Amino acid sequence: MLTRIDHIGIACFDLDKTVEFYRATYGFEVFHTEVNEEQGVREAMLKINETSDGGASYLQLLESIREDSAVGKWLAKNGEGVHHIAFGTADVDADSADIRGKGVRVLYDEPRIGSMGSRITFLHPKDCHGVLTELVTSAAPGAHGDAHAATDQETHE
Repeated sequence: MLTRIDHIGIACFDLDKTVEFYRATYGFEVFHTEVNEEQGVREAMLKINETSDGGASYLQLLESIREDSAVGKWLAKNGEGVHHIAFGTADVDADSADIRGKGVRVLYDEPRIGSMGSRITFLHPKDCHGVLTELVTSAAPGAHGDAHAATDQETHE
């Protein structure tokens, strides 16, 4: 069962400049950064709030590190803006199977590792009224280490 909006993914050309905009304009601070080589992105998660199910809601800012990545291709075609919406779930495997059974194309046969050690999959935008939709099961608390330490370390690599 989907429990919350986990994050909204925003594609950008310059991650640092976009982070600064959200910090200066709205007061949002970076909670976590990482490079996902498999997906070809550098990302920053800006925490918006805690949620009643123990999770949180974030803005995920995504900068392509390769032109051939999904985000790189999307930016080339559409420019900056909302890339996807992600819903939190306690069981990405069960929910993606249930949704697949309703005729919606699930893009990964098996969930992959996403931000902060989460497990993720995506639903085809053509089956979701034009919206690329992600399903996310967060990693257990502490399973991915201290997010703030990861931010400092990964930002300076």
